Amino acid sequence: MTLATTTSANHGAGLFDPYRIAVLVPCFNEEAAIDKVVKEFRAALPAAAIFVFDNNSTDKTAEIARAAGAEVFQEKHRGKGFVVRRMFADVDADIYVLVDGDATYDAPSARRMIERLIDGQLDMVVGSRIDKDKAAYRAGHRAGNRILSGFVAWVFGPSFNDMLSGYRVFSRRFVKSFPVLSGGFEIETELTVHALQLGLPVDEIETPYYARLEGSSSKLNTWRDGFRILLTLVNLYRAERPLPFFAGLGLIAALVSIGLAIPIVVTFLETGLVPRLPTAVLSTGLMVLAFLCAGIGLVLDTVTRGRREMKLLAYLSQHATRIHPHG
Repeated sequence: MTLATTTSANHGAGLFDPYRIAVLVPCFNEEAAIDKVVKEFRAALPAAAIFVFDNNSTDKTAEIARAAGAEVFQEKHRGKGFVVRRMFADVDADIYVLVDGDATYDAPSARRMIERLIDGQLDMVVGSRIDKDKAAYRAGHRAGNRILSGFVAWVFGPSFNDMLSGYRVFSRRFVKSFPVLSGGFEIETELTVHALQLGLPVDEIETPYYARLEGSSSKLNTWRDGFRILLTLVNLYRAERPLPFFAGLGLIAALVSIGLAIPIVVTFLETGLVPRLPTAVLSTGLMVLAFLCAGIGLVLDTVTRGRREMKLLAYLSQHATRIHPHG
């Protein structure tokens, strides 16, 4: 099933008129905020189609979203990553706006983000959050975001200031070639790394970030989801940078092996005896392991290059969002 958006000519000639724009809103128990989200994005992007994908909410999120004018669909697999996978697969458009359904993001900023995407022929524009309320951005989340953003920048090159932002605009080429693998809040990390890994044209725009409405609660657990995101980064580093990853493990094993071997060798040179045979066996095993790690890294590096080429070919097989002249 493919959900197609439609363009509207009722709003006058403008930059957005030639494009089918879809606003994608993943939701779980957001009855306090979803009406505001749908209405604000309807006002900001009158010609856009708004899709709310409800992730097994136990409240009236779906009913309220439908009453507000959104097209509502259900995703039974629990987790934001599963919802995004479904939205990217089922919705057909030229430009996609992905935003959380908690009314913390600024709807009017979507216009600036889309304009930047079109003018720069970009594949992703991230809304970097600038909090307008002290309660909007918890200190733990802010610190974790900075640490993770710094780690990604170190591993994959220059990154974003707000890597974990849930407010993004995508080209069709990006959406239809992106292999969604994660199932939870790691999806933002995966989106960022995918763009950096392939060297896609991206940008970041500062957007206001507001506190949640009364009656709305965050589904993000700072420690649990932070650990899951960190684990995702480690797995991505292992998968996308196997040579330095396994070479690092091999280097650690080699250094430990040498450290264990030095006193044994010194004793052997002095006495001609090997008094600690188990330690000698352990040292030899660690050195063998070090060479195995290096070999595994070399093999997987070749495999990873092939996977990256396949991702790039999938990306290039999609039509780019072209700039349409006006006048």
